[in-house]
Amino acid sequence: MTRLLSLAAGVHPTLPPAEMVTVAAQADWPACGVWFDAATWTDATTTEVRRRLDDTGLVALDLEPIIPAPDTPDHGERLLEAAAGIGARFVLFTSRLPDLSATAARFAELCSVAAPLGVHLVCEFLPIFPLRSLAMAAQVVEPHDPSVAGILIDNLHLSRSGGTVAEVATLNPARLPYLQIADAPAPAPTEPMALLDEAINGRLLPWEGALPIDELLAAVPHVPLSFEVRSRALRDGFTDPVDRARHLLSAVRRRTR
Repeated sequence: MTRLLSLAAGVHPTLPPAEMVTVAAQADWPACGVWFDAATWTDATTTEVRRRLDDTGLVALDLEPIIPAPDTPDHGERLLEAAAGIGARFVLFTSRLPDLSATAARFAELCSVAAPLGVHLVCEFLPIFPLRSLAMAAQVVEPHDPSVAGILIDNLHLSRSGGTVAEVATLNPARLPYLQIADAPAPAPTEPMALLDEAINGRLLPWEGALPIDELLAAVPHVPLSFEVRSRALRDGFTDPVDRARHLLSAVRRRTR
């Protein structure tokens, strides 16, 4: 089975949502992710993103992010409604709430909204957040039907949180609807700020580093792949967004065809 390949929103962190769709289509990606900014997203944004998706035939793989945090609104219901409006398959959820039970409660609330909208909510763990491990994400999603609630594994976060492909292989495959893929050197940063900088600026193109990408793909076959290559070097080396997207797709296709 040929995997659906998607250009992650983080590759182009400054592009407006509708322009992200156009750039991905011009670079020949079959799918892309879209970033939701509650301060700027309106009904008109939903309409324009959906129009460009329909015009290009591009798949909106995901809309992100919902991030509950203490004393900060996460706009989760608005984001889920926007996801349904543009036809996004998945919505990404993670959490900065210090208490895992509060994270699980908020996830449950959002699942009750996502289910009738036909949106699949995925729980992502990051080693720099309180929701920091695969085991925690599995605990959050466990009460909910896999058709509504899944786990999103970003292979960089898996590695830097101490997780392994062997752990991933023990999960119900229905809980793993897609993966985020990038690469990195084997030595892991040890300080939180260094981990954050690596995650948003220091990722390598897939198969340029030392992360066990092939092993992960073998453990989770067939599902779509979102290429989350947040890289300062990629942004500086390819300032034109279409050129950047094409360069990444070329690198990806050499190993995924």
